[in-house]
Amino acid sequence: MSVFNAESLLFEPTPVTTDAVPLIFAFPNCYSVGITSLGYQVVWALLSGRQDLSVSRLFTDAGEALPSAPELVGFSVSWELDYAHILDLLERLDIPVRASQRTDAHPLVFGGGPVLSANPEPFADFFDVVLLGDGELLLHCFIDAYQQVRHQPRAVQYRHLAQVPGVYVPSLYDVRYEGPEGAIAQITALDSTVPARVQKQTYRGNTLSTSTVVTEKAAWENIYMVEVVRSCPELCRFCLASYSTLPFRTPSVERTLIPAIERGLQVTRRIGLLGASVTQHPEFDDLLDYFARPDCDDVRLSIASVRTNTVTQRLARILSTHDTRSITIAIESGSQRLRQIVNKKLENDSIFTAAAAAKAGGLSSLKLYGMAGVPGETETDLDATVDLLTDLKRAVPGLRLTYGCSTFVPKAHTPFQWFGVQLLAEKRLQKLQKHLRQQGIDFRPESYSWSVIQALISRGDRRLSPLLERARQYGDSLGSYRRAFKEMRGQLPPLEFYVHRDWSLNAVLPWSHLLGPLPQSALEKHRDEAIALF
Repeated sequence: MSVFNAESLLFEPTPVTTDAVPLIFAFPNCYSVGITSLGYQVVWALLSGRQDLSVSRLFTDAGEALPSAPELVGFSVSWELDYAHILDLLERLDIPVRASQRTDAHPLVFGGGPVLSANPEPFADFFDVVLLGDGELLLHCFIDAYQQVRHQPRAVQYRHLAQVPGVYVPSLYDVRYEGPEGAIAQITALDSTVPARVQKQTYRGNTLSTSTVVTEKAAWENIYMVEVVRSCPELCRFCLASYSTLPFRTPSVERTLIPAIERGLQVTRRIGLLGASVTQHPEFDDLLDYFARPDCDDVRLSIASVRTNTVTQRLARILSTHDTRSITIAIESGSQRLRQIVNKKLENDSIFTAAAAAKAGGLSSLKLYGMAGVPGETETDLDATVDLLTDLKRAVPGLRLTYGCSTFVPKAHTPFQWFGVQLLAEKRLQKLQKHLRQQGIDFRPESYSWSVIQALISRGDRRLSPLLERARQYGDSLGSYRRAFKEMRGQLPPLEFYVHRDWSLNAVLPWSHLLGPLPQSALEKHRDEAIALF
C-alpha cells in the first residue's frame, strides 16, 4: 500500500485548471522524515491551494505520480547534509545538477527552508531560484511572478523573478575572490537592473502554522503539530532559530490556537506543541487549562524544548498525565560565566527548581542540552558543567538525567557567525563523556565530525559546490570531504578557513548580500558584548 493512502488531510486541495503549471515539490529525505516537517506540510498545502498549480510530492523513497514535463521543481531544505539527496533527486528526474547546464527545456529548480534562508551560497550552483524567508509571504509572490513570464526564455524569467522581494537568483550575482584560496573580495549584482541586496522576508502575522496532514507513517506517528510561537525573545548569540526568525510572535490561545487544536483532535489524539520557546507564550497557562479538561484525558501531548524557569509542577503533572515521560531544557553549560557569554539568561538555581518540579509532577526523565567549544570557553567551564550535573543527580534522586551535547557551530546572521569551531572541541566532548559517565549520567554527544561538516556548509561560499559534488561520490564521512579538499587544493581555501578560522568584522561574508532581520551593526554589538566577558 502506498504511504500516501494512510494520510488524513486537514485541507481541501483546490481543483486545478487545464493549463495549471506542473510542479514537483520535493523533500530531500525519506517520506517519514519529510512528512513530519511542519514547514514542508504547510508549503505543500499552500501550493495545493492554487488552481494554477498541479502539485506532485516527491521523497527519496516515495513519490506521487509525477508529471512528464514539470515546469517547476521545489525543495524544502531543513538540514545541511541533505544536499546529497537533492542532487540524487535531480539526477533521478533527468535534470542537470548545475543550474548553468539547464536550458529552456528544463524546469526551474527552486528551494527554501531554514538552511537556504541562512546561507544558500554552497548550493548556489544547484538552484535557479532560492526563496529567502517565510513561505506565507514568498510563495504566492513567487508563483504569481512566474506566471507572468511562464512562456519566456529562462534568462528573462531569472531577471523578472529577481525583482520579487526575498527571491534570490544566484546566477545574477558575481562573486570575486582574493585569489583561488583567498577570502571573498566582493559580491555584486551583474548590473543595475538586479537588486544589489536581497532582504529575507518575514511573516509578521499572528496566525502560525499547523499540520495539514496526519499519518501513521510519520516519524512522529499520527501527530498533529501546532506552532505555538515563532522565534524566541531570548536572543542567545549562537542561535539561528532566534536571530533569523525575528520578531517573536504569539498567536491568541482562544482565537487561534485552541480552534486549531480542535481541528486536529478530529483526526488524531496526539498533539505536538512546537516552537523555540513554547512556554514563553504569554497565555501558556490558558493552553494548559485547555489540556487539563476531562475531554482531553486521552490526548497524548508532546512539547518542544521549554525555557528552564517556566517548568512548574503543574506543567509536569499535565504532561505526565498526557503520556509524556520527560521534558527537555537547554542549559548550554553548567558555567554561569559561559551562559552570560552566549546571553543565556539562566541561573543554576532555576535548573534545580525545574528538575524538582519535573519529578514532583510525575515525569521520570529530564533531558538537558548544552554545547562544547563555545567561544570563550575554558576548562573551568567544563568542570562547572560536570559539577552541576553531578549535584543535580544527587538533588533529585530517581529522576533520570540525560545530557545531550553538541559542538558549537557558527551560523549566518547571528553574532557568533564570525567565530570558528574550536579545535579543542572534540577533546572537550571526550572529557565531558569521561567524567559524566563516571557519575552515572546518560551523556549523548553529537558527532564532532558531522559538526565540522555542518560548520563547513553553514559558513561556505560558492566554491564549495564542486567540492560537495565530489564528496557525495566518496560517501558520508568527514574523510570524504578531506579527500575532496585534497583533490581540489589550489582551487579553494582549505577546510580550516571555513570551519576553524575566526573571521574579521571587515570580511566580506558569503551571505553579505543577503539581509537578515537585524543589520550587521546590531550583530557586531552583540558579538562585542560577548567578547567583553571572555
